Amino acid sequence: MRLEYFQMVDRLVALDPDAGSVRADCKVPDASPVFEGHFPGYPLLPGVLMVETMAQTGGWLLLARARFTRMAFLAQVREAKLRAFVTPGRALVASARLVHDGSGYAVMEGRLEADGKTVAEADLTYRVVPFPNPDLRGQMLDVAQRVGVAEEWFHGG
Repeated sequence: MRLEYFQMVDRLVALDPDAGSVRADCKVPDASPVFEGHFPGYPLLPGVLMVETMAQTGGWLLLARARFTRMAFLAQVREAKLRAFVTPGRALVASARLVHDGSGYAVMEGRLEADGKTVAEADLTYRVVPFPNPDLRGQMLDVAQRVGVAEEWFHGG
């Protein structure tokens, strides 16, 4: 993870756009300026970044389903539950399951686990729209290669 750049997903370990599911590995860094203020002397991953990790994981699923012709933007977070503290250096597994996709919106159930236990979960709604510009699409394709999206999901349909 690169918290300062909101790059929360390190690697997709399972991506099945047809089945509507995704799972990702996300390692919380040992050190980050984020931890200097949250909380001094007792560093914790902010809850908003836990939610962002789930949202980005689901976003990769939506990008692949649309074969990178449309971008997913987080629009709503409901029923978010932060069940445990997450400290620096923790290995996390983020997952998302598609509940609805249509009419320009998608809904996911997101989950974040550490050591096999749920540390956060939320219902996430996305606005799915055409990419606002080609540069964003290009950058998302670059990041997709880094996190392990198979190139078969980059084009066509």
